[in-house]
Order: sequence, then C-alpha cells, then structure tokens
Amino acid sequence: MTQNKKTLTVFLLLMINLATVLSIRNWPITAMYGYTSIFYLLLSAIFFFIPCALVSAELATLYPKKGGVFVWVKEALGHRMGFLAVWLLWAENIVFYPALLSFISAAVAYTFFPGLANDPIYTCLMVIGVFWLVTFVNLRGIHFTGAFSTFCVIAGTFIPTALILTLGTIWIFSGNPMMVTLESTPLLPDFSMISTFAVLTGILLSFGGLEMPAVHANDVKNPKKSFPTAILLSAGIIVTLTILGTLCIAIVIPREDISLVSGTIEAMSAFLTQYNMSFLMPFMAILIAIGALGGLSSWVVGPCKGLLASAESGDFPPFMQKTNKNGMPHVLMFIQGGIVTCLSLLFVLMPNVSSSFWILTVLSAQLYIVMYILLFISGIVLKYKKPNMPRAYSVPGGTIGMWIVAGLGLLGVTFSLVIGFFPPPDVVVDNIIFFESFLLIGIISMILLPIWIHTMRRPSWKRVLKQQPKG
Repeated sequence: MTQNKKTLTVFLLLMINLATVLSIRNWPITAMYGYTSIFYLLLSAIFFFIPCALVSAELATLYPKKGGVFVWVKEALGHRMGFLAVWLLWAENIVFYPALLSFISAAVAYTFFPGLANDPIYTCLMVIGVFWLVTFVNLRGIHFTGAFSTFCVIAGTFIPTALILTLGTIWIFSGNPMMVTLESTPLLPDFSMISTFAVLTGILLSFGGLEMPAVHANDVKNPKKSFPTAILLSAGIIVTLTILGTLCIAIVIPREDISLVSGTIEAMSAFLTQYNMSFLMPFMAILIAIGALGGLSSWVVGPCKGLLASAESGDFPPFMQKTNKNGMPHVLMFIQGGIVTCLSLLFVLMPNVSSSFWILTVLSAQLYIVMYILLFISGIVLKYKKPNMPRAYSVPGGTIGMWIVAGLGLLGVTFSLVIGFFPPPDVVVDNIIFFESFLLIGIISMILLPIWIHTMRRPSWKRVLKQQPKG
C-alpha cells in the first residue's frame, strides 16, 4: 500500500526548491568572469529563470496533480511530446548527476585528502558510491526526502552561504586586495567573441529545476496556493544569493586559479585563512558537501516520479510502473543508478576533472533546454486550449503576458542551446571534435530514443495498470 497523506507544506516545498536549485557549487562557473558575471546572471534571470518561475507557477496550479512537466506538455502538445519532455527532464539529470557528485567528492577530498580533489579515479569511485547511497536512502519516501532536503539546505547551504557573504563583506571593507576590478573584468563582456557567452549554458543549468517539484503535487497540501508561493519565493532568494555569492568568490580567488569543481571550497579556504580560522575548514567542507547532497536527493527522486506518471500512462512495461511501500518508483531509480554508474567512467576518459565536469554540464543543459522549449510552448498553447480553466496563479498580462514571458524564455534557451557547442576560453578542451561530437550525438540519441520507445509501447501495458488494485 502506498502513502496517500499530503505531507508537503509551503515551507517543505520551498526547502525542496532551494535544495534543488540553490547551491554554492555553481558559483565558480560564473565567478571566473568577475564583475561580468553580474551581466550573465541578470541576463539568465530575465531570459530564463524568471520566465521559468512564472510559467511553472501557472502550469502547476492549472494541473495540480502528479506528473508535472509530463502532464503540462501532454495536455498542450499531445502524449508523445509529453513523454519526450519528461524523458528529457530525467535524461538531463542522468547526465548531470556525475558532475554534481564530483563537487561532493572534491569537498570530501579537500577535508581529508586534498591531493585527491582532482584525481579522476577517486572522483569516479566516489561518484558511484555516493549516488547509490543517496538512492537507497530516498527509497524511504517523499516525506523523508522533504525533511532531509530541509536539513541539507539549512546546514549545507544557508550556513556556508552566510559565512561566505559575511567574510566577503569584511574582506572588502578591510581593504584586502581585490582579485577582480572593473578594468580587468568590466560589467559587459566582449561581444566580439561568441565563446565568451558559453558560460550561459552552465548558468542556465544551475538555475533550472523550479518546475521539477510539481511532480510531488499529490503530496502537497493545498497545491493551488502552495506551488506559486513556494516557486516565487524561491526565485527571489536564489537570484539574490547567487549574485552576491558569485562576487564574493571572484574577489578572493584569482581567475586563473578558480576550479569549476572545487572553486567554492578554495574560496572558503582563502576566507578562513585570511582571518586565521583555517581550523574550521574541514567542518565547512563537510557542510558544503551536505548541501550538495540535499540537491542530489531532490533530483534523484523528482524526475523518476515524473517518469513514473508517463509509465503509468502505458509508455513503459508494467515492471517499470512498480513502486515500493513508500510510493517510490524503485525500479526506475535502480535503472537510473545503473546508467549513472556507466557515465561516471567519463571522469577516467577525459584529460582532467574540470573538462569532464564541463562537458557533462553542457550536455545536461542542452537536453534540459529542449525540455524547456516544450514547456514554454505549452504555456502559450494552454492559454488558447484551456482559456477558462481556473488558475490560482496566472502570468501577469493574460495571454499577451504569457506570450512575452514564455517568448523571452524561448529566446534565452534557444540561444543557450547553440552557444553550448562553443567551449568557453577558460575550459581546456584538447579535442574539439570529440567535444562537439559527444554533445551532438548525445542530444540526438536522447531525443530519438523516447520517440522509438513511444512507437514500441503496447496497449496491454496500460490495461495491466488499470487492473491493479488501488493501495
């Protein structure tokens, strides 16, 4: 028997949102660009993050039932496109899990064995081990996931963030040397070099995820009010803290010394050393790793539950529709773990951990972008298909407002999709042909595979589900 109690309040939903999206692990990606990072972050907020928050809030209250992106896109564009959307949401996470886990591995290494922070074999083994540990932990149910995310956000994100912002402010007003200036990194980028905009792909991925908690709609108390409240609060908190935290890292660590994987840990170490507080470093590194674990925990469950809604509609065989006694899609989670294990071997094949981190980040972002293209189009289409359906929250401006907001989102994600094929100057890519071929093949295969699966579906898969007794 599965759990039916609605256990997620606005606070727990907010914590899941923050655990899903807000993470200091993403700050080094933009900190490499100094004050120019403000331009990139604001551009990403205007052309992606804010449109995503507003459109997701409306769609979540239009269809406050489990399924999230699958239901939204299916109602707008048909079942096949709904399946493609939720597949891409799941697939992009499969690709990104190793990159996220490499950050956790670096934090742990920095605490106990600093020399291993950029060791590919150590990183590969840690990625595999931690992912399976989190998978088994999350089989306990969504209420446990919410509580765990709350703990991780408070202990592993809020506390380190508060310390970084506080010490960064003290650093500035104490007259310490600034690693960036407006002369070295102006507010506006060099528009003559298209590769300088490649960082937008990484930022987009770091801002993605506000639509994901909608898959827990069946577990949310009063979803028509809870979703927009939690989503809009999350958006404001995330944008503000990301801008401030990114600048704090940029002013302390020289640009050439920032690592995509361990840059946040290095910034914390520089802060604490400056104030003779380096004895706190092991403790802070563990807290940062805990914060990343909270994000991993949310992502391990959310996309699988979204894929489960598609499976229950007959897109997968009956054995993939199974849930455990806590209502968790354990079969899909095990399949997910097997694929992540295989992808983790990329850390051994690439020339260094940072390049592995970037290529996984870009592929994940580009798969995510295709899903967001479907999401923004669905927001517009549903304004016409379901004009009179009640919405507890609507994008300001009615249909015209939706066109403007979703249109901005479409422009932003389409540009990021193209620019992702150009590695930024600060990321070492030894073989550009391998880099671009890996991305192109990954995108095409991940789009064609669900289309093929959909054509192979059998009517009996859905009928078997209907015959199952309700728990």
